[in-house]
Amino acid sequence: MDPLGAPSQFVDVDSLPGWTDAYEAKQLDSHQNPVEKAQVGVRSPFPYREDINAKIILWKGDVALLNCTAIVNTSNETLTDKNPVSESIFMHAGPDLKDELQKLKGCRTGEAKLTKGFNLAARFIIHTVGPKYKSRYRTAAESSLYSCYRNVLQLAKEQAMCSVGFCVINSLKRCYPLEDATHIALRTVRRFLEIHGETLEKVVFAVSELEEATYQKLLPLYFPRSLEEEIQSLPYLPADIGNAEGEPVVPERQIRITEKPGVPDDASDEEGLEADLSFIGSHAFARMEGDVDKQRRLILQGQLSEAALQKQHQRNYNRWLCQARAEDLSDIASLKALYQTGVDNCGRTVMVVVGRNIPVTLIDMEKALLYFIHVMDHIAVKEYVLVYFHTLTNDYNQLDSNFLKKLYDVVDAKYKRNLKALYFVHPTFRSKVSAWFFTTFTVSGLKDKIHYVESLQQLFTAIPPEQIDLPPFVLEYDARENGPYYSSYPPSPDL
Repeated sequence: MDPLGAPSQFVDVDSLPGWTDAYEAKQLDSHQNPVEKAQVGVRSPFPYREDINAKIILWKGDVALLNCTAIVNTSNETLTDKNPVSESIFMHAGPDLKDELQKLKGCRTGEAKLTKGFNLAARFIIHTVGPKYKSRYRTAAESSLYSCYRNVLQLAKEQAMCSVGFCVINSLKRCYPLEDATHIALRTVRRFLEIHGETLEKVVFAVSELEEATYQKLLPLYFPRSLEEEIQSLPYLPADIGNAEGEPVVPERQIRITEKPGVPDDASDEEGLEADLSFIGSHAFARMEGDVDKQRRLILQGQLSEAALQKQHQRNYNRWLCQARAEDLSDIASLKALYQTGVDNCGRTVMVVVGRNIPVTLIDMEKALLYFIHVMDHIAVKEYVLVYFHTLTNDYNQLDSNFLKKLYDVVDAKYKRNLKALYFVHPTFRSKVSAWFFTTFTVSGLKDKIHYVESLQQLFTAIPPEQIDLPPFVLEYDARENGPYYSSYPPSPDL
């Protein structure tokens, strides 16, 4: 809909006061001198930036009424959630929106998908699914909510959007504490604007009366409007402020032990630089991972300690992770070959790999490795299981053993430690032989975790059917080979 013809209830974002202008900055305590405080050498990790503040708008109102490039809709995995935000968007967008949503075939938690705005003043709607919050799985919920905001912003960047109107993604129905969620929302937007600020002109936080006070309280922590407010807000920042992109950091990854205590930092850095340069090769894998065989040979020769090798490996993995977060991997994601589903009988996260969806001969396998790391990094921090569907794969889909070894060598130790089971569904005799050779002679520690699963009925003894999203062709194949699934079955000794 042409914004010039938009009904009067729609609100142009350019007419809204910015964050700096809308609310007066909090005053310092009367017994403190602002100038003296400003001269203190300690600075916030979110320093005062007038250029970034100029892009931020806090607005109490209905996000569906914003006249901007895109607005954000918070929904469930089937994009049919009935909450005040969604219902208002559907009402103003008109019936065509429901028809378009059916073509998307749902949206996973943390993902973002795009549709037209139809009768809205906004040109586009970005749909995302926030996590259900349980204190027991707080880390997973934080990572998923971060992914919601990050993926919305990334989509806006890719589509060259000028302005985005955010609703509060964490709905009351999903039980996410408002203040905790607001910290994640604000710092993710702040970090994105620090890196990609030139791509967006306006970011609007559309809030209700209930949410406004929390946003007013926390916005100065991440978007201070003066040096004085920056310093005053510093003590109120949470312990976890995320990494350079605002992503939550797992506590165990914040602990770093110096390899040689007492050695000056400069000397350690210089030594680390030499070590990094000594392992740089000419091809892409070598540039990021280093020559593992050479490192092992140095260990045997007594020239490189085990601790030094582990440190080098961690640096190499971090390079992979940084590139994975910076790379456009949408083409790999569209294959739907790797995705997160529910939990198994032990409450462990279930990750699915669909072999038939991996066109090995057509895709860039280095990008596939980057995508695996991008998806799995926050999953692997706690116990998880993998379900590999070998169903109807052929030579076109077979992963090369060299690639699998490269993957096994590159990933962080937590991947191997926290992987508790790998369910190999619908294996062939040839694939069993290949897996035996690979786990016996190529990698160690994986053989005992593999379970060969001949039927879905057998798989469901370990993972409830409602907890796993099955590709339709897998269901059809299993029904044809093993008969229809029945809910009553004896437990399988293999699982």
